[in-house]
Amino acid sequence: MPGARFVGQRVARNEDLRFLTGNGKFVDDLVIPNVLHAAYARSDVARGRIVSIDIEEAKAMPGVVAVYLAADLNHLVQEYTVDGEMLMAPRPYRVLAEGDVKCVGEPLAMVVAESRYLAEDAVEAIVVEIDPEKPVVSIDEAVLEDAKLVHPDMTENNLYNVMPAAPNEALDDAFATAPHVFTETFKQHRYLTVPMETKGIVSSWEPFSEQLTVWVATQGPHTVRSFFSRALGLDTSQVRVNMPDVGGSFGLKMNQNEEELSTALVSRILGRPIKWIQDRRENLMADEHPRGDWATITMATDDDGKILACKVEFTESAGAYPSPFSSASILSCMVFPGPYRMPNFGYSARSVYTNTMGRGSYRGPWMIETVVREQMLDVVAGKLGIDPVEFRRRNLVLNDEVPHDLLTGMVIDQLTVDLNLDQALKMVDYEAFRREQEEARAEGRLLGLGVSLVTEPTAMAFAWMSTDAAHVRINGGGKVDVVTTAASHGQSYETTMAQIVADELGVEPSDVRIIQPDTDNSPVGPGTGGSRSLIPMTAAAMACDELKERMRAIVAHALEASPDDLEFVDGRVQVAGSPEKGMTLKEVAAKAYADPHSLPEGVPLGLEAEARFTTPGGATWANACHICTCEVDPVTGEVTLLRYIVSEDCGTMVNPNVVEGQIAGGVVQGIGGVLYEHMKYDEDGNPLASTFVDYLLPTAAEVVDIEYGHVETPAPTNPHGIKGLGEGGAIASPPAVINAVADALRPLGVEVRDQPLGPADIVDLIVAAGGAGRRHPCRRSDAGLARSVGSGRTLRSRK
Repeated sequence: MPGARFVGQRVARNEDLRFLTGNGKFVDDLVIPNVLHAAYARSDVARGRIVSIDIEEAKAMPGVVAVYLAADLNHLVQEYTVDGEMLMAPRPYRVLAEGDVKCVGEPLAMVVAESRYLAEDAVEAIVVEIDPEKPVVSIDEAVLEDAKLVHPDMTENNLYNVMPAAPNEALDDAFATAPHVFTETFKQHRYLTVPMETKGIVSSWEPFSEQLTVWVATQGPHTVRSFFSRALGLDTSQVRVNMPDVGGSFGLKMNQNEEELSTALVSRILGRPIKWIQDRRENLMADEHPRGDWATITMATDDDGKILACKVEFTESAGAYPSPFSSASILSCMVFPGPYRMPNFGYSARSVYTNTMGRGSYRGPWMIETVVREQMLDVVAGKLGIDPVEFRRRNLVLNDEVPHDLLTGMVIDQLTVDLNLDQALKMVDYEAFRREQEEARAEGRLLGLGVSLVTEPTAMAFAWMSTDAAHVRINGGGKVDVVTTAASHGQSYETTMAQIVADELGVEPSDVRIIQPDTDNSPVGPGTGGSRSLIPMTAAAMACDELKERMRAIVAHALEASPDDLEFVDGRVQVAGSPEKGMTLKEVAAKAYADPHSLPEGVPLGLEAEARFTTPGGATWANACHICTCEVDPVTGEVTLLRYIVSEDCGTMVNPNVVEGQIAGGVVQGIGGVLYEHMKYDEDGNPLASTFVDYLLPTAAEVVDIEYGHVETPAPTNPHGIKGLGEGGAIASPPAVINAVADALRPLGVEVRDQPLGPADIVDLIVAAGGAGRRHPCRRSDAGLARSVGSGRTLRSRK
């Protein structure tokens, strides 16, 4: 950004001192007088009829205030929707299980006690009898014609959302006449959103004022207010939602669950505050479960490897109680072609109920499209005998070919993925790696390289997520307060927003305070999600522009100078070339707030401004290239990552440290999802990972250093040229890792179509391909792959 002092710089995070010294204030840190604590008895059966729930012993235990069943709470809920829910079918929802259970972990009873310990003890005293039935666990079972229905009272089949294929004669003709047609099915397993801080809430009902006050770990307080006001039949003015520090979210805290709603209901019943803090077992087995998808892709090419046609059929498991906005299949269809020319394209999608925990969003909720597309490209390239990078090059949409219609109703207005690909290949030294790979194969060692390209529609504007706002206030001391519709939950929002505002007003970032929103002091808006923080940043800049115009008028009037001659430097409004002639922001604020008669005519009192912004065209497109190299042990199935390279274009980088941190977080989540994490269910619908002993997360020991290359192409959709980047790392990393493993195993005749790729999974693949299961007679290199001399410097292209 021309003239910027802080935007583009590696400014240290404002948040770190507070968090690293233990001074963050999360929901569980709040001390609320007279608070009670909630705990839940949960079903250990995936499907069955409730015979009885005996709560008498629990109710009689010391310190227990109340125990609630479905008959006590479910009928109190007036409505389950929030503003902007775009549901293709009614979403099933109930506070506590009633009559039957539909998944393991479903809440059966709520205990409220003087402490969490007492509440948990009382939960153990509840005696539950359930008559189990055979559950519908997998997608295979759910789509059978004679499948048992997960919700027999709601549906005639197990379909939740359906987008049927539209008639397309051109597509049919293209497949019928193409020289090559390939069809493959890819499956993605369930892996989980695991933020450092689990969900948590304190709800407090004041009966005299009829006011509900909530403190909650969320991504947006106004969405919470809308949910609670509708559920409890209250006016929104009767609900205040506070958002303290939030320790990570990744989509999990965008929507409210049964436990959060029941705390509000019971607080209203008892007239006392209720606190519920989710424990890790509840987080793993009884919270929203993302992923769990199939995709069948049919792709037609000519003899030269040009894609002629493609169609994709998505199927996903919705679980028993899917969260709103959790269905990835519809948006996956919309963005499936990505950065590739597909002159003929068709799609269909369906989401099916199963007796498993409900589906929820997780960083890049539509990432299945990139995963399976990039896998398919490698498969087709291999069958055609074309290098996978060359195959991609032959089909890439270049920046001089935009705007590019995806044939799905979405239009890409900017695309620089060819620059990302070039930079990443240079960094990895692609030709040198291929030579080393051949030498390693001659020794019996299995090296692989995987490439993935991603285009992501960030900061999308639709329905409830159409607009964001920022309120900027210069207070009496000359410091700046900013509160926006978005919020911080670990993504360095307090730092990057401060950089934007500091540059706009000519102050230091340390002079800018970013206030976590609550519904009484912040503009109405959707909160954080969909890589949309650039929208409130733009709104903040617009509000600053209004304040600068106002301050120029005040100072020009006081100094008898021209407003056009004034500049904002080091916390002062001064005459350019004559810095001694000017006023500090504190002095300007004193006039604006306390000396109204000194203001020029027409200038409003005070120094506060609010602005609202939406993304023109509905989205800001970002893109990236990921390259992963690995070695696979053919005996143990162990995958050792050798290098991981990312070249991204997020437009103007507000803070390169934050950009790289966001990429790193997403990449590690993708690596974990492919190689380590798996929420597996047995045939009876039992989740088999309820602790970190069973559910494996990657650590620093398993993750190689990530190498970054940057391309900066200012976005055309906002004045600062910023593009979103919060989700791209998590979207593009799984296919890069999968393709690297598949490339390594190719000499053994292994075909990789499913996830996860843990050691046992890889050994099974090798054995299924006819592998002998013995260590190849070779000597493992201690050094691994030699580092190349590829440059990771920043490339800048013209707008």
